[in-house]
Amino acid sequence: MPELVFFSGTMDCGKSTLALQIEHNRSARGLQGMIFTRDDRAGEGRLSSRLGLETDAIEAHEGFDFYAYLVAQLSAGSRADYVIADEAQFLAAEQIDQLARIVDDLGLDVFAFGITTDFRSRLFPGSQRLVELADRIEVLQVEALCWCGARATHNARTVGGRMVVEGAQVVVGDVHKPAHGEGADAAAPASEPDAARDGADSGAAGADGAAEVGYEVLCRRHHRRRMTASAARAAALSPEVLPVDGAQPTTRTRAVVTAPADGLHP
Repeated sequence: MPELVFFSGTMDCGKSTLALQIEHNRSARGLQGMIFTRDDRAGEGRLSSRLGLETDAIEAHEGFDFYAYLVAQLSAGSRADYVIADEAQFLAAEQIDQLARIVDDLGLDVFAFGITTDFRSRLFPGSQRLVELADRIEVLQVEALCWCGARATHNARTVGGRMVVEGAQVVVGDVHKPAHGEGADAAAPASEPDAARDGADSGAAGADGAAEVGYEVLCRRHHRRRMTASAARAAALSPEVLPVDGAQPTTRTRAVVTAPADGLHP
């Protein structure tokens, strides 16, 4: 039976790498897929992995109709044995409905890949609809790690080195390359590709004077405490509290009572 499968995880856990692996394995068996993406780090019409792998893809812009596109392509004689939709969190709820219809009406497997929640720990509309409709949800087993070594479960955004929980939901970019980003009240389009962003490198200002935007994955505890890697380093480097001027250290003494030689108490 064809399925709508949602592969989810935090940033930097290998979602796009898995999408490329599925495409490779199926094409090696003579199957032909249609690959869609939205706002990939490598540019329009590309599906890329941080490992350096990438392939051509169809850019699913806002308002793009997946079902109508597949029907038109199949009617024109094109072949499609399965569908891959990367960066599915950026899709609208109605576009996820179209992916489900492809499974039900056209009999094709659809593999969707995306982040479940944004930097505010709120569901992306596309991811929410996938959770509601998917036949199967797979959480990627390659775990991204928080700076403390625990499993990273939340995505954090930093502006000028500080974690923020307000701003545009979609600011596209890479977690490893610092660059000029959008601030919490950015005027640039939220879907404009932006090469930002490791939280550890986001403290400097950009060439235009705007604060750098960074992204980092954290465990829930440190996300709730807004404790990023850079914040943790700053806390570790803080000097210890010194004694107040004029205060003298207190010396504790203990009286020792020695029993007489005859063993009797005085």
